[in-house]
Amino acid sequence: MLKNFKVAFFLAHKSIRRGNLGTAILTVTIMSLIFVNLVFLPSIVSGIGESMNVMLIDYTYANIVIEPQEDDLYIKHVDSIRKKLNSLPGVAGTSAHYISGATFTNKDKFVSGALYSINPIDEVTVTKTHTGIIEGEYLSEADTDEILLGIDLAGEAGKEAEERDLGGVRVGDKIKVTFSNGVIREYRVKGIFKTKSFVADGSAFITEKEMESVLGLDNKASEILVKLNQRGTEEAFKKKFMELGISEDIKTWVDKAGGIVGDISSSFSLITFISTFISLVMAVVVIFIIIYINTINKIKQIGILKAVGINQGAIIKSYVIQALFYCFSGIILGAFLLYFLTSYMAANPISFPMGDVKPVVEQQLIIQSIISLIAVSFMAGLIPSWKTVRANILKAIWG
Repeated sequence: MLKNFKVAFFLAHKSIRRGNLGTAILTVTIMSLIFVNLVFLPSIVSGIGESMNVMLIDYTYANIVIEPQEDDLYIKHVDSIRKKLNSLPGVAGTSAHYISGATFTNKDKFVSGALYSINPIDEVTVTKTHTGIIEGEYLSEADTDEILLGIDLAGEAGKEAEERDLGGVRVGDKIKVTFSNGVIREYRVKGIFKTKSFVADGSAFITEKEMESVLGLDNKASEILVKLNQRGTEEAFKKKFMELGISEDIKTWVDKAGGIVGDISSSFSLITFISTFISLVMAVVVIFIIIYINTINKIKQIGILKAVGINQGAIIKSYVIQALFYCFSGIILGAFLLYFLTSYMAANPISFPMGDVKPVVEQQLIIQSIISLIAVSFMAGLIPSWKTVRANILKAIWG
């Protein structure tokens, strides 16, 4: 058995050395690009998913959202609940929101949307909306006649107004807000923010103090956002919150956004599957053609080798070894290409509507791609060599 493999390696080595150098380089290059494609596109898809997850946590839901019980409109005794939450190690901060439907009016333009109340001091410990200010300033706790608008709601100056924006409102402009209870108030636009989160950028913020004066409420909330020090611990903290006696509806950011993220992930998974399938088919075709042409061109040599007593299995193994040589060489070259490509994109992320995307390369994906490429290369080397080597010795020698 060992002697058989030695002969196979010897034959493969001689065949590669005496083969066409340009063909070998081209084959290895193609295999390397196939390997890069097998890993890179799924990594970009993972990066898009990760970017969306980060956006949802940083600008919309934090890690955990506490909502009123089924029959209640608001959470009661908010200060007491927040005190309990903030006492837990691992909780970075909490922020209570009132949420009201509202109609925003700027001259002859009006848009319906969500209006949130925030305590600016608490909010900066939970979300990163304050980092997205592109014009003006963030709210302060004492502001009662000023409002913060997302870029999608404010609209961009110089662009034709859309149905969902106010036609290019700028800092210092005044807009009217009609609350869901019929109260109408005028606010000066203090700041405009852009986060690339489609939920946040279509919203508006006023202070908690101002919202309570409009709604006639105190120490209540539509939701409490909880920011944790470590992502992935949400389920454990849900149990801790329940143990503290918090009976409100407790949801993780995954629970809140599961439908959106799930639908998008399913769509991208299909694209990834198609791309992976095509890449593997390309690998099979490339290796199959190379080995098939090689065996056809050397059919007389194969006949002579069989005539002098070389084992048929050794000859087949020699071509399989050649196929695996091209495969492993392509993987090694592809690994270097992938490293430089991902390093560059980590430093220069792709700008997508949902945020800046960096490739997320997972070890499991790399292993899976290597195994898949080895498997298809093995089969692509085995089938043509097995069919050719089985030919009659005399027919092979005489061609």
